[in-house]
Amino acid sequence: MNDETRSGRQQALEAAVETIRNGVFVETLARRVAMPTESQNPQAQQPLRAYLVDEIQPTLMALGFECQVYDNPMAGQPPLLIGVRHEGDELPTLLTYGHGDVTNGQENEWRAGTHPWDLSLHGDQLFGRGTADNKGQHTINLLGLEAAIKARSGKLGYNLKVLFEMSEEVGSKGLEDFCRMQAETLQADLFLASDGPRLNAKTPTIFLGSRGVCQFRLRCTTDNGARHSGNWGGVITNPAIRLQHALSTLVSPTGKLLPDFLKAPAPTGITAQMMQGLPVGGHEGDPELNALWGEAHLSPGERLFGSNTLEVIALGAGNIDKPVGAIPNSAEAVCHLRLVPGTDWSNLVANLERHFSDLDFKDIEILYEGGYNATRLDPAHPWVHFVQSSMEASLGQPVSVLPNLGGTIPNHCFADVLSLPTVWMPHSYPSCKQHAPDEHLLMSVAQQGLACAAGVFWDLGEHWPH
Repeated sequence: MNDETRSGRQQALEAAVETIRNGVFVETLARRVAMPTESQNPQAQQPLRAYLVDEIQPTLMALGFECQVYDNPMAGQPPLLIGVRHEGDELPTLLTYGHGDVTNGQENEWRAGTHPWDLSLHGDQLFGRGTADNKGQHTINLLGLEAAIKARSGKLGYNLKVLFEMSEEVGSKGLEDFCRMQAETLQADLFLASDGPRLNAKTPTIFLGSRGVCQFRLRCTTDNGARHSGNWGGVITNPAIRLQHALSTLVSPTGKLLPDFLKAPAPTGITAQMMQGLPVGGHEGDPELNALWGEAHLSPGERLFGSNTLEVIALGAGNIDKPVGAIPNSAEAVCHLRLVPGTDWSNLVANLERHFSDLDFKDIEILYEGGYNATRLDPAHPWVHFVQSSMEASLGQPVSVLPNLGGTIPNHCFADVLSLPTVWMPHSYPSCKQHAPDEHLLMSVAQQGLACAAGVFWDLGEHWPH
């Protein structure tokens, strides 16, 4: 890198980081957080559209993008936006992504002095709904992009496309179909975006895909109605007990999956090596780990990033808050199967039905509610080393590479539908409380993210990875 290039790159990094010192970052994010874009709220259609039309579109147009807002191919779902910044037919193209919707605000449950729609800074923590997921993250990237464009005198040296959706928090409804329909418009060579957490607050991270997820309900219903537990106990079926025993055939008391069709292929090769040494937990705000939970013979990194897990996320029978002396009519469990590549997730329902039938649990009904496939870019792909090296040059410290995120994002739309090499550069951390009260972004992480984003956007104009 010659002195002129180094000077221009440093100029881009300094300009991006300066947005924290001069208040532009906080002012911009405050405006976006103030828009209650709750995709789970059927009354939020107006702010969901307004976020694209009134907030994101003007920002992109000022950066030289041509934008179009599209109706969602799934009826009744929020719109999507594509922005295109075209510098030349012969130039390569980067696709990036963000989502402007957030989970429910839960206004009455936040700590004193904070509010979901009012950005507030307490120490290093910047509170507000969407600060971590995903308004803060795409704000960092757009400000980093702006700094790179200015430092390069208005010419990046490549084309750039941006896709924004407004329904990620409800399963990215319509996104996969939209990507198929707009495959030509979204055609690109590489994909880079930001969502999800880093490995921890102190460790800059990239990840190359995500675990998949299948959400399903298990339901047991007797059609007896609620019946007095003394008058009828012992002679009629209790669906809560049936459901508990059915669940116990899927996962052990220590979280270990039991049927073979739920288990993940064992991590192997470079992917296993990457996972084995990854530190998990142990930082302020992190939950206490259980060394005996799940596949206890694997390292924490392999269990979190390289294994399948079955989690019961909701469980109900009767009224737990105001119980009555009655055997309930029905019992229900909502389950998440988190899965890695190589899992036969498309036959999950058929396999569950066969499993329960063989064990004489024919009264357990399975209701599949949707899911995503698992994705993982080859760690040896040159795009991985490019982003990692760029970030390390910007920060002056090592950057960890995760084969995939432990959680699930709609990466299959980009990796499978659009056939793109995918790298994610997260600007949050595991204890950010996304989806919960007190969601926050760390300003220290945001500052690093601004430098990283500006650096990657700059470096792509200097040397496109092959």
